[in-house]
Amino acid sequence: MPPALTPRVPAARPSAPSTPQGTAGRLSAPVAEVLLQRDLPGLPPDDRAVAAAFVAGRLDRLPSPLLLGVTVVALLYRLVLAAPGGPHLVRALARVPLPLVGEYPRLVRSLGLAFVYETWPDRRADGGRRA
Repeated sequence: MPPALTPRVPAARPSAPSTPQGTAGRLSAPVAEVLLQRDLPGLPPDDRAVAAAFVAGRLDRLPSPLLLGVTVVALLYRLVLAAPGGPHLVRALARVPLPLVGEYPRLVRSLGLAFVYETWPDRRADGGRRA
């Protein structure tokens, strides 16, 4: 069959989180979990881990100049997350309208939310499963 007529097979849905390989992914996965927990409180922890792994994997595949900048900002967020009260500080820092500092959580959130609602379109607005 010519390539144009080949039936399109949907990509397999991830069922378990994969381990991020790059520095940006390893730094971003815990931050993604914190941000997704705040934005989607009804999302089950296993699904949140899958979404965070997806975000980490996507960030690892950024072009080199962008990857360098994201890695530096991800390191800043990861250091804040490691401090006492880290999750609260990360959420507060995410609301700061500073360039780069405010853009990183928006990048992480957009990847995570898009993944959740594309992978599980039957979810409620809080990420929980519909009855």
